[in-house]
Amino acid sequence: MQTEFKPELLTKPDFLESEKIIRKCVHCGFCLATCPTYVLLGNELDSPRGRIYLMKEMLEKDRPATPEIVTHIDRCLSCLSCMTTCPSGVNYMHLVDHGRAHIEKTYRRPFWDRGIRALLAATLPYRNRFRFALAAAILGKPFKALFRRIEALKPVAAMLELAPLRLSGRSPEEDPAVFRPAGPRRARVALLANCAQPVLAPHINEATIRLLNRLGVEVVIARGEGCCGAIVHHMGREEQGHELARRNIDAWTRELEGEGLDAIVVNVSGCGTAVKDYGFQFRMDPAYRDKAARISGLAKDISEFLIALGPIAPTRPTGLRLAYHPACSLQHGQAVRREPKALLAAAGVTVLDIPESHICCGSAGTYNILQPDIAMRLRDRKVENIRLTRPDAIATGNIGCITQIGTGTDIPILHTVELLDWATGGPLPPALEGAGLHSGPAALQAAE
Repeated sequence: MQTEFKPELLTKPDFLESEKIIRKCVHCGFCLATCPTYVLLGNELDSPRGRIYLMKEMLEKDRPATPEIVTHIDRCLSCLSCMTTCPSGVNYMHLVDHGRAHIEKTYRRPFWDRGIRALLAATLPYRNRFRFALAAAILGKPFKALFRRIEALKPVAAMLELAPLRLSGRSPEEDPAVFRPAGPRRARVALLANCAQPVLAPHINEATIRLLNRLGVEVVIARGEGCCGAIVHHMGREEQGHELARRNIDAWTRELEGEGLDAIVVNVSGCGTAVKDYGFQFRMDPAYRDKAARISGLAKDISEFLIALGPIAPTRPTGLRLAYHPACSLQHGQAVRREPKALLAAAGVTVLDIPESHICCGSAGTYNILQPDIAMRLRDRKVENIRLTRPDAIATGNIGCITQIGTGTDIPILHTVELLDWATGGPLPPALEGAGLHSGPAALQAAE
């Protein structure tokens, strides 16, 4: 695609990078068929190709964002399915991140939109604030139908819908600590404890630590680490996102320079995509460039790390027919596709592929709050495709997907690592216990 960026803009790293990305787009249109919003809405401006054109017009003249541009960029899920499809290697992720940061700096949103975004940015990345917000949301659940009838308050209704019926207890595994294996140590890793996951589903981190310890891996929750910054980064709030990222970089660097780390393990795929991108985000920061690149190089999704560690031998039969939902941030953002399914199959699970598995479930960080109508349509489409496989349960590697899909079905849904922990000697995952499902029908008598 031909560009006409002002020469002075190309002296700025973000604009120079975006110009290079835009030039790679050849208008082929392959991305249209795999873009969830184009599939649903059929509008060229709600496709990657259309959004690239809008961002080109905005960025090459350094113009303030217009309501039309904001509408279509806001509708983008950042699922990155277009990057998997693109034959030209267009890095849409970095372009849309720049576009959103430019919107944040140049566009004044309507009052209610500003308020919701400020609330999300002030609560989601911080565990204690998020716990308080969830407690308030639980109390407000009876009013969600009322809020849904008011267009400006639909995001509030979405928040109430996504909130759990009750809060989970606080897990000791979220505090800074070292968890040592009972036997010989094979590796030492830092686990990103995350911000939202310990509040919504603390049992996921607990299962991760148990499993890794059982396999001879020492796990450290580093003092000072927290939110990866992805939530606010993808809202265009670069400074806040970088501040959160720097805390993690500093925390993990201290561990690297202390007892050392073999990997930084992440069990939330959206966070893993962000951490792997720290090297790019801080490429122009002399104080953090080298440290960030080192951290990104060590970051591994839990499934990647487990595959590299070696075979996992199940100690109990499962017999489950499991629909595997590949989170967009894992299959498109990190290109991790084979590993989770291989691990599940090795654990004795019958892995079922979901039709349209490349299409997003509608979670996408804060998308299911800020764009609730589109998110609900995508959720319902995903749930219908899952039902076609007739599974006993659903597995995925992202807490956002678990929360999103779980609001649309009574089929139990759990994190991949929970099932691997159970299959190798851990407790029954809460989702399976709640459904009264100790194993699939074929192995019901053989299971515990």
